[in-house]
Amino acid sequence: MADLCALAVDVGGTKVAAAVVDRRGEVVRSARAPTPSGDAEAVFSALAGVVSAVSDGTEVVCGVGCGGPMSLGGGTVSPLNIPAWREFPLRARLASSTGLAVFVDNDAKALALGEGWRGAACGVDDYIAMVVSTGVGGGIVLGGRLLDGAEGNAGHIGHVIVVPDGRLCGCGARGCLEAEASGTGIRAATGRPAAEADASVVLRTARLVGRAVASVANLLDLRLAVVAGSVALGFGDPFFAAAQAEVDRSARLLFSVGTQIVPAGLGAAGPLVGAAAVGWRGLGEPLVAP
Repeated sequence: MADLCALAVDVGGTKVAAAVVDRRGEVVRSARAPTPSGDAEAVFSALAGVVSAVSDGTEVVCGVGCGGPMSLGGGTVSPLNIPAWREFPLRARLASSTGLAVFVDNDAKALALGEGWRGAACGVDDYIAMVVSTGVGGGIVLGGRLLDGAEGNAGHIGHVIVVPDGRLCGCGARGCLEAEASGTGIRAATGRPAAEADASVVLRTARLVGRAVASVANLLDLRLAVVAGSVALGFGDPFFAAAQAEVDRSARLLFSVGTQIVPAGLGAAGPLVGAAAVGWRGLGEPLVAP
């Protein structure tokens, strides 16, 4: 299967994207479009449009990364940052429109696979990968294996409480990392998009992300966090320096001291490379080294 390709699909709160990705994780061609704010069918129509733009009908599998929560295997998805989709049958709809075997997983779990395949976690057996963007999600690899959980939602670091009795989250709880540090949360708190955040907002966001990472490191005995997403990467070096300082302050156990928080290595291609990895994983095919 060395010369075969996967159809990779990334579904986010601000954009939908698709790509053809080869067996070594190289993006052959891609397309993207804004995520509509309309009803469920409007969102799917936009997604179908980018899929049609890249697919030539020769792909052998479709892998999807989508915001959660979702049912096991992505049979239905209910992304908190896409209100129009509640228990939306994404896997079946894509299987019908593409004719391919479709495998769906949380977008941050997909990122974790991609970063371990070709990114900043390549060669590492124990790590968390995070997306700090419109929302906040995560995927955890332990012993070289991606954790799924009972319903496929393991690693959802966005709903770790980092501010007791803090801002109301879309999940219904208060003080979740997603409510406090996501692009959506920053806009709600400041009235401005994250791209216009001042230094104090960058520092606060970084500290909260670092706090959550330290908690995960202490809980799961891992020493690497790989972070992607428009908020974290857009804030850049000041964000990562402040987040690392918070990790250093809060990960103090013998096995968690020295935990590192680093930018994702795949950049903008990460979500789609990860989605392709979801597809190959679903088929039981090993990820081919680049």
